[in-house]
Amino acid sequence: MVPHLITALTGPINELEARILDSMPAIERWFRLEWMEHTPPFYTAVDLRNAGYKLAPVDTELFPTGFDNLTPPMLPLAVQAAMAAIEKICPEAKNLLLVPGPQVLDGKPSYLMHLQRLVEVFTMAGLNVRLGSLARGLEKPRRLALPDGGQLKLEPLVRSERRLGLRDFDPCTILLNDDLAAGVPGMLEDVHEQYLLPPLHASSAQRRKSRHLHSYEEVAKRFAKLLGMDPWLLHTMHGQCGQVDFGSEAGLDCVKTHVDTLLAKVRRKHKEYGIAERAFVVVKSDGPGGTDVLTVRDAKDLDDPERRARLARSMPAQPKATPARDVIVQEGVPTYERVNDAVAEPVVYMIDRYVIGGFYRVHAQRGTDESLDAPGSAFVPLAFAESHQLPRRGVKPGASAPNRFYMYGVVARLGMLGAAYELEATDPATELEEA
Repeated sequence: MVPHLITALTGPINELEARILDSMPAIERWFRLEWMEHTPPFYTAVDLRNAGYKLAPVDTELFPTGFDNLTPPMLPLAVQAAMAAIEKICPEAKNLLLVPGPQVLDGKPSYLMHLQRLVEVFTMAGLNVRLGSLARGLEKPRRLALPDGGQLKLEPLVRSERRLGLRDFDPCTILLNDDLAAGVPGMLEDVHEQYLLPPLHASSAQRRKSRHLHSYEEVAKRFAKLLGMDPWLLHTMHGQCGQVDFGSEAGLDCVKTHVDTLLAKVRRKHKEYGIAERAFVVVKSDGPGGTDVLTVRDAKDLDDPERRARLARSMPAQPKATPARDVIVQEGVPTYERVNDAVAEPVVYMIDRYVIGGFYRVHAQRGTDESLDAPGSAFVPLAFAESHQLPRRGVKPGASAPNRFYMYGVVARLGMLGAAYELEATDPATELEEA
């Protein structure tokens, strides 16, 4: 059963759910035509926020690390999607090299089980899968114990002049599960004879949240025109500031200006739709990482040095030790879904252009206006236990888990399409051609 929306503002979401179900043939055709023109990321996870009055993505991850949270009934969808993705990229592929992130050596059980799930999915898709690590100091294979009693074998990568692999393993495709937030290592550069997925310009070190939000807004506007609705119900407004130092206050005026501007815009939208919710925005890093966000309801909140210091500490380290950082101000979207009385948000997983499953991220210590992607969060896949079933047209909105999940899947695919637009716009090969 879909968790109960405790807000009274369920009308617009139920209306959106009904409109999406009624428009299903047109929506699927629209996506089909989009995928003829644009290449989806290899795999994607999209965090959604359901405010009751709007549904919007708040994060689109191109190196997802939560496959262990998908339920067994969802795995056949994952295997089929993996088959389709591999057939499209490298039909003759027999070997897949999976490159995990540096956290693999920490031995965190959830990440190891996530890797095991990826190995399982791509093995069932017909590939020989082995793990190769970028970690320095790994000179021989290492066995990693899994919570279920199994093991993963982690091996050192071997780089030849033109190819990347293992000592006795030459893959057609290399799948990165390392977002390369610290930068792209030389071992991964100039790999032209193999498929490197996702591409290096998708790395967190090179991506900018503002670029993605701009691309997603373009997608949301096109989709909203198809359905004859307000695109604001599907996206968040934002502004970007470069080189902000929260310690010396350099660049802070830019942040305050965007806060005031966005709050005014959100309040106008709330008045238009009769929403009693108090408007807020979030301030966060525009670049890689950033462990927290700052919720702001008034530009004066930024005058508090303790709050600014907390935000500065949460942001990733910068090259050359400069304290200035690129920052975005984004419209805040509260979440009014709960699992076991804890605030929750849906997370949708995709391989290629296909939705394969999802779960709820739950945080008992966080409020409806705070980020749930923080220490102490938990994952509850049972909320989508019926997600592998087909949606049921004609069922009362809000009463069917498959219908609610289909709506989430549509908006998540919009987020994935926004990432496709983003990667095309930032592709170095495209930039060279234009130059």
